Amino acid sequence: MNKLLFVFSIILAGMISCADDNSPKHLFNGDDMDQWHVQGELILSDHQIRMGEGSSILLKKGNYTDFELQMVVSTVDNGKGYIVFHTDDKGEKGYRVALDNDLKNAEWWTKTGSLLGVRNLTKSIVRTNESFDMTIRVEGQAITVLVNGSPVVEYIEPASPYRTAQNAQQVLSNGKFAVHCTEGGILIEAITVTPLNRKVDRNKQMASAIDETTDHIIRLHQENFPVLDYHVHLKGITAEQAAEQSRRYGINYALAPNCGIGFPITTDEEVIQYLEAMQGQPFIQAMQGEGREWPETFSKEVRDRFDYVFTDALTFTDTKGRRTRLWMPEEVFIENEEQYMDLIVQKIVDVMQEPMDVYVNPNFLPDVMNDRYDQFWTEERMDKVIDALVASGKILEINHRYKIPHKAFILKAKEAGLKFTFGTNNADGDFGKLEYCIQMKDECDITATDMYKPNIKD
Repeated sequence: MNKLLFVFSIILAGMISCADDNSPKHLFNGDDMDQWHVQGELILSDHQIRMGEGSSILLKKGNYTDFELQMVVSTVDNGKGYIVFHTDDKGEKGYRVALDNDLKNAEWWTKTGSLLGVRNLTKSIVRTNESFDMTIRVEGQAITVLVNGSPVVEYIEPASPYRTAQNAQQVLSNGKFAVHCTEGGILIEAITVTPLNRKVDRNKQMASAIDETTDHIIRLHQENFPVLDYHVHLKGITAEQAAEQSRRYGINYALAPNCGIGFPITTDEEVIQYLEAMQGQPFIQAMQGEGREWPETFSKEVRDRFDYVFTDALTFTDTKGRRTRLWMPEEVFIENEEQYMDLIVQKIVDVMQEPMDVYVNPNFLPDVMNDRYDQFWTEERMDKVIDALVASGKILEINHRYKIPHKAFILKAKEAGLKFTFGTNNADGDFGKLEYCIQMKDECDITATDMYKPNIKD
């Protein structure tokens, strides 16, 4: 009897040991594809998997719930694809993580590391034809994606995740892994998985999750709309804090230093220092030109190093030679409101000739006139500004901070074929979540193709 108990205890210990085995497992050892179902064009050579367009690999055995998947991978010649986890034998269910470093891709908002449909990324921190480490970690309700060790996605699936019918199976469960190459080529050097059996308080995780029953940002991701705040400043917040907030909310940020006389950046050299300090950061880089002197203050060569440039028409010289900053009441000199309004419109039209891409803080009025905003912005004045935007090929910002321009102007702009950006123009570390921009998007039927694609630099 004692002997039987001893044998049973050995077997039981072995079973527990296997169940708690957290050791890494190589899913691709460089020599064969025995652990994978293979479809399409695939070449195994030099201990690497070269996936061609339309090919896929699906793990034959395994049922992973909590895990850390590590891959060494690269996109070849602007190749694109995605990694799937918690999928089934058909590869239909589960989450997808993007592999896409193509700067010319029309769908520019699903870059490498994107948790597709849930946390799409507008900036890749790695390049095509460049080998990088991809880590996907799932623990309880938390999904983390890291590229070269830096977190790019941190998502907690809430108790009631918002999913469209098309994405209904995009939820946490368990299952296998797969990799798909949708275009060009993908090169895989290593695939390793480590099961995670640590006890996780899922209730505590979900308590910190965003409530997706009321969140508008997840709805943008689910409809495959670019989620980018094109107008963010590091005011009251550091770059690291901005990155954390971006991952938390699921909103990508374009950071813009204020560049001009009397502002934080005043020379070409300071621009270069700023951009060098921002290398490797997950932000699109924009420049805000300040005052009317900025085109001469900064060289074209340096301006072109930004992904795009924007300015507003809030600063100008009035008819009596006085410097005007419309947001400062003490610098607004009004003798006749209608004539002053015509001056504002003409100054906006003049700004369209400056070497910028996006017109921001659009159609701003000083406080003493703003309570009659729609009265001053007549059809004729709106048409004059829109004609100037169209003629100069400029982009129109929808501004969350000032809630401008109003719906009538946006509808006219859309009818004229203009492209848009959404911008916060934060005064401190509280960015908000683009509420006014999203409201106008819905009311004016703005689609992904209506949004401006930044000229993101390699």
